[in-house]
Parts: sequence; C-alpha cells; structure tokens
Amino acid sequence: MRTVDIIHKKRDGGELTKEELDFLIEGYTRGDIPDYQLSAWAMAVFFNGMTARETAELTMAMVRSGEQVDLSSIPGVKVDKHSTGGVGDTTTLILAPLVAAAGIPVAKMSGRGLGHTGGTIDKLEAIPGFEVERTKEQFLNQVKEIGLAVVGQSGNLTPADKKLYALRDVTATVESIPLIASSIMSKKIASGADAIVLDVKTGRGAFMKSLEDSVRLAKAMVEIGTEIGRETVAVITNMDEPLGPSIGNALEVREAIETLKGQGPAELTELCRELAKHMVLLGGKAQDETEAKQLVAQLLKSGEALEKLKQLIKAQGGDARVADEPDRLPEAAYRVPVPSPADGCIAAIDAEALGVTAMLLGAGRATKEDPIDLAVGIKLFKRVGDAVKTGEPLAELYMNRNEPADTARMCERTAAAFTITEAPAPRSKLIYAVVTRNGVRYL
Repeated sequence: MRTVDIIHKKRDGGELTKEELDFLIEGYTRGDIPDYQLSAWAMAVFFNGMTARETAELTMAMVRSGEQVDLSSIPGVKVDKHSTGGVGDTTTLILAPLVAAAGIPVAKMSGRGLGHTGGTIDKLEAIPGFEVERTKEQFLNQVKEIGLAVVGQSGNLTPADKKLYALRDVTATVESIPLIASSIMSKKIASGADAIVLDVKTGRGAFMKSLEDSVRLAKAMVEIGTEIGRETVAVITNMDEPLGPSIGNALEVREAIETLKGQGPAELTELCRELAKHMVLLGGKAQDETEAKQLVAQLLKSGEALEKLKQLIKAQGGDARVADEPDRLPEAAYRVPVPSPADGCIAAIDAEALGVTAMLLGAGRATKEDPIDLAVGIKLFKRVGDAVKTGEPLAELYMNRNEPADTARMCERTAAAFTITEAPAPRSKLIYAVVTRNGVRYL
C-alpha cells in the first residue's frame, strides 16, 4: 500500500477502506508517514468529505492508536457526556453527580481549558485539596464504590488524534466536519463509555458558529456512534451568550453548587435537566422522557445530587465542606463593577469576547504552559433581553491585580461585549435541536 495512492483516491472523491485508513493512521502515529503527506490527505478530506462508514473507521483507527479504558468491570450502563466547548459552561460539574445519583455510573475523563473555554479539570482544582490525577485502579474502584469519578485525561489516549489535530491546526483543516467528529468521538470511545450524550454548542462563543454546521457535526458524531454500536444523542444548544453568569473557575464551581441546591441560573439549570434526561434514558433508568424528567427533578429537589458531589470531592481528596460553605473556594482580592454606557435593552452578548477577557484576567490559558488564577473571572448581571440603565452594572470583574490602566482596559473589553439597543430584544432559544439515530428533531 502506498500513501500517495490513498491521497490520490481521496483527492478524486473515492471512499477509503478500513485497511487504507488503518495504514494511514498507524503509519503517521509511528512516524513512517511524513506530515506533508498527511496534510495533503487532510486537505482532500476537507474538500471531499467522508462517508459515515469512513468516518467511523477513521475514529476507530485513532482509538486503536493508544490505550483504551476498559469499564466492563463496573456494573451498569456507563454514560458519558461531552461538550464542544463554550463560555460559562459548568454542566459537567452538575451533570456528573446528578446522573450518578440516578444510579448511572459516570467514569469521566476531562481536559484542561485552552483559549476562551474553561476546562472541567481546572474548575475542580479550585476545590481545596481536590486531586484530578488517579491511577487506573483507583479510578475504577472509585466508580464502583460511589458511582462517580472525574479525572484528568490519560496521556496515552488517542495519540493519533493529538498528532493529527496539531497538524490540522497549522494546515487550515481544523473545520472539516469528519475530522472534528472523529477527533471528539475517538476520545469518548477510548474512555470506555457504553453511551454518549453530546452537547454541541452553536453561535458566537462556540467553535461551530452556524446552526447548519452544528447540525452537520452532531449528525456526523451520532452516525459514528451508530456505526460502532455506541448509542449516541446530540443536543444542539445556544452559545451566542454565556450559558451561566459566572466565567472563571472558582466562580463556576460556586454556581454548580447553587444549581445542585436548586438555586442556580435558569438557563444553566434548564440545560442540565435536558442533558441529564437523555443520560438517564440511555442509562436505562427511565422508560420515557416524562419519567426521566421526573427523576432528574426529584434528585435535585431531594439533595441527593448535591450529596453525590460531596462524595466525589471527598473521594478525590478535596474539602467536601465547600458544598455547604462555598466561601472556602478561592476568592479574588478585588471586585470591579462594569457600568453600562447607555440606557436600553441588551440585544446581544459576545460570549467569545467575554471568554477571552476572562482568559486575560488569568482565568484561562493562551498556551498549554500558562498558569491559571483559580479565583479570577467575570460575573454577569445582565442577559440578552434585559433592560439596563446608564451606570447600572453589566458585570463585575474578579481580579487579583490592581493596576488602573489594566483595570480600565478590562472594563472596556467587558462593556464592549454587550450590544445595547433602544428597542426591546427577544431572548434566543436555549436548545435548538436533538439529534439521534432516527434523525434531527428541531425544538
């Protein structure tokens, strides 16, 4: 088999076989196939796409390139959740204990944040003492004991994906739907889940900016799951404005705790209930959507979900008292209000711009080596559709530095993310569609 023949075939719109894809991925991972040939192949895929079968075969080739987590020793249906990334998105911290409280094992490997989206692992490290590193044995035993573990991703999972993603990043092929879908699904499948719920973000603060592209990505990932026998559901959700009002690690942990107490922001609570409903259904703990909704509501109301969070924190060495005393979380030295420059109505909030501002405050990373300040971030006081008066706070900056020029720049950046109009603005939908093996259902 020759790499150039495979490139030629895909360039001309041909469908690659399992053997050809295995040859490419294995050879590239070993270093036998050079970057320039994989770049040519990736660009051919960018322009000609891949069939559902091809994409599934590519996904499994990347899964086989590294370690695979075997969760078969854990009883029950293991359901995982993945978000394509957003701003103020604290869903994992809420969903993992909520779904585990329903009796569904959640064995989750999460990543750190890079760019304007925060990472679950960074957020958990805001809890004093919380340990995100666990051996495989500790990880499995913890899920068996309490039904829940959330740890950092193993360095051995899908090395082919890591290498291919770095190449795509510098060859203008990141936006290829089959390559995005196989990248995401390879990590989920290698992590061992039996079923997967995907939160596919769409809008200004998301990777996929248009609803049409988000539906295409969701369908591609659901098709991969279907091809390889992993039940997969994708929920397409709005990321034109931040999901929750808190942006920053300790701030988002506090918000997750409030939500598990039934006192969280409306949009965040609504989305967590929707995602949890699908996870409960896939986990076999409800017969239909009505029953799943009722179970999720009961677990939040009874405090069982919050209790499961405490168990998770304690099991991983953290101070479980933060669930009742959130003031134990890191706190910023300064709080700076950001006043509205005009009267009117909030017509839009640029989620990506706010995410970048939070990163510049120290809440995120521009590069993998950057340190994170767990206490800093932004707290929003207004959402799209809200009225505002001149001078009224749009948001508050949580800062650990006190330089007037820097503070003024951060306030300007934050205020500029809000579009204020005279006419009232409607609120956007939170959930646009649900994609299953049976097709797309628009809501």
